[in-house]
Amino acid sequence: MKLSKSIFIILVLLSFFGCKKKEVPESNFEKDVLNSVFLEIVDSIYMDRRIVTPPPMPERDFKTNKEDTLGFHKKLKEYWRYQDSIKKDKTRILLGVYDKITKMSSLEIEMIQKEINILDYKYDTLKEAEEYTFDLKPFKNNKKFHFEKASKYLHEKEWNLNDKSNSVIPVGTIFMSRIQFDKTKKSGILSAGASCGGGKCGRGFIVIIENKTGKWKIHKIIHTWTS
Repeated sequence: MKLSKSIFIILVLLSFFGCKKKEVPESNFEKDVLNSVFLEIVDSIYMDRRIVTPPPMPERDFKTNKEDTLGFHKKLKEYWRYQDSIKKDKTRILLGVYDKITKMSSLEIEMIQKEINILDYKYDTLKEAEEYTFDLKPFKNNKKFHFEKASKYLHEKEWNLNDKSNSVIPVGTIFMSRIQFDKTKKSGILSAGASCGGGKCGRGFIVIIENKTGKWKIHKIIHTWTS
């Protein structure tokens, strides 16, 4: 009797671990791919409100229709000096991440269809989920970026764009969609976007990724919209 009970317990355990092994590749594949290209995407598209302001232009005297360059060159030097100081600053850049990863919208699908043949791409069967939560923990020690959930802060439309602190609120936000893969799962497409907050500046992209050498990399980024 004891022997039969032991055999039964062993069979149950083997069955349990066998199921777990089958689930891992299917449920984690898409997440693992997005994790592997996340930093490359962020570095390619992020916006930093501290440096998105265009350089100053000379004021125009509307009476004479001539440019008033008085003090202009000084302002221009100050502008470029500030731009350089931000670029040389080694402080980690605080970015807000919208961590709900959802399927692409119908509008985004339309944009993609104008650029590439989307028929060969389908969503990976991530338990057929419409969305999942992106885990920021693997990137907590990144040397360039300090990632926080965008939901931790006030809605970005209420952000003060003149805040230059890089600590009170993020300098910008990032969002990405779920990935649609081709049949071979060696190529994928997703949508991504970046904003500098305030509801006044943002950009959208189609990102095509490929795995030809055993590592997922960005193949192409297509700029789709600007606000």
